[in-house]
Amino acid sequence: MADQIKTPLHESVQKGVGPAIQPRSGGRVLAEALRIHGTDRVFCVPGESYIDVLDAFVDMADIQVIVAKHEGAAANMAEADGKLTGRPGICFVTRGPGATHASVGVHTAYQDSTPMILFIGQVKRSVRGREAFQEVEFRQMFAPLAKWVAEIEDPARIPEYVLRAFQCATSGRPGPVVLSLPEDVLGEACSVADTARFSAVQARPNAADLESFHSELAQSQRPLLILGGSAWTKEGSSKVEAFVEANRLPVVSSFRRQDLFNNQHPCYVGHLGLGQPPYIGDLVRSADLLIALGTRLGDIPTNGYGLLEPPRIPQRLVHIHADPNELGRVFQADLAINAAPAKFAAMLGTAVPIIHPGWRSWTEKARGEFEKFVSVPGKSQFSQGVDLGAVVAHLSERLPADTTISNGAGNYTVWVHRFFKYKAPRTELAPTSGAMGYGLPAAIAAKLRYPDRISVCFAGDGCFLMYPQELATAQQYGAAIIVLVVNNGMYGTIRMHQERRFPGRVSSTDLSDPDFVALAKSFGAHAERIESTEAFAAAFERAVEAGRPSLLELCVDRNQITPDRRLPL
Repeated sequence: MADQIKTPLHESVQKGVGPAIQPRSGGRVLAEALRIHGTDRVFCVPGESYIDVLDAFVDMADIQVIVAKHEGAAANMAEADGKLTGRPGICFVTRGPGATHASVGVHTAYQDSTPMILFIGQVKRSVRGREAFQEVEFRQMFAPLAKWVAEIEDPARIPEYVLRAFQCATSGRPGPVVLSLPEDVLGEACSVADTARFSAVQARPNAADLESFHSELAQSQRPLLILGGSAWTKEGSSKVEAFVEANRLPVVSSFRRQDLFNNQHPCYVGHLGLGQPPYIGDLVRSADLLIALGTRLGDIPTNGYGLLEPPRIPQRLVHIHADPNELGRVFQADLAINAAPAKFAAMLGTAVPIIHPGWRSWTEKARGEFEKFVSVPGKSQFSQGVDLGAVVAHLSERLPADTTISNGAGNYTVWVHRFFKYKAPRTELAPTSGAMGYGLPAAIAAKLRYPDRISVCFAGDGCFLMYPQELATAQQYGAAIIVLVVNNGMYGTIRMHQERRFPGRVSSTDLSDPDFVALAKSFGAHAERIESTEAFAAAFERAVEAGRPSLLELCVDRNQITPDRRLPL
């Protein structure tokens, strides 16, 4: 057995003094370990394979158990909770089908660098390797999707494994951990000491790093700061804003990381995402120094590596990342700094502002292009139904800064990311993994975490239909979310690509939708169908005042495939 991490209790037992450790079931040891590490909520779909853990939760009023209606939704809720808190989101599912359903949330947590732990009930040890009922080798299945995957074969090692899971999920580049739990391990009694609470480990820059960084910045005529990644803190974001403001540096956010910097700030000039406007490409190409803080510079923000072609780019590159293995993996930086973004940002406050005379005009020009880009165009004379741009712009002005906006995947998100101005950290719940169905579970997690804040979910009709049953979860736990279903009767993104490659040959992209209003009302939600832009504002206020889950179906023009492009009539 591995050495136990020593605590005062453990030391006293070793010396033969103090109370003896009472036997506990593995399930109770696990539940109490979660409590020690600060867990106050878990998301699950119950299964007989981990029933001992569920039994232990009965005696723990300080841990709320949220029962989703689908394991994929439960995993997405846990991932969203991890995004919001910076602590591991916790999900429990059963073996086989439960685990395979939940894998979508693990994949999102991996690509989004979100701390998360998925616990999976497993078959008994005595039947392992015989293709027992619902048996899967999870160490192989999840190996490419998680930071660490393990199976606990001895109940006495549960505290050790859980501690390591929390450490791994939160340290360095955050991400998901998967622990497999044979059901007989959870039912077996053992006498084992608990550990102390985990403490995440994050790299920080040294004096030489900061000196080199300031040297690069001082020599630059046209610097551009690119913000991305996770493990940000409010303090880190405020430190970056202060440094940027003092130096009048232009800032762009990476794909679906727009909430890292106040979009209303005069130094914010846009984001690197899907369908990049020409000015963004020109801005990146014209820069002589790119400062990539927290971002991996993946294929989406680099436009399929066409905007920045690895391994060497014409611009000077300062790359700051929490994971040392990410530095030099794709792009060769002129200055590579291994540091968590929040830790690096905190050190910026100790530096003397550089203030280059040309930076102000460089930034103001870029900001002007951004303002033009996010101005809602007038409605086309051919358009019918709700103008989604006007709806998003209205909400951007109407909603408090701490409102969480969630979405899944689809062309409807282009309007959200273009016309909504995020104003505070941890208010954008959007999967960089591009997972459909994410928005509704994420909105529920947000409302449960922050009941006093408004939680709005945007979902296309196809995206919403991935997990519509989670309206029952919202109703059951009193999560008064507001879901905006953008109904254009098709899988819009795939249809757009079809028209680009195979014009006029529509295949498999039309949707036969249910009555969304009736469906939502069947779950006890407030629901309305909105057919004109003018009707939206009042309907939204009724949804806010409803005090229960609400759904507004927005009937949009199916031919308006993006804000700038219409399908052939």
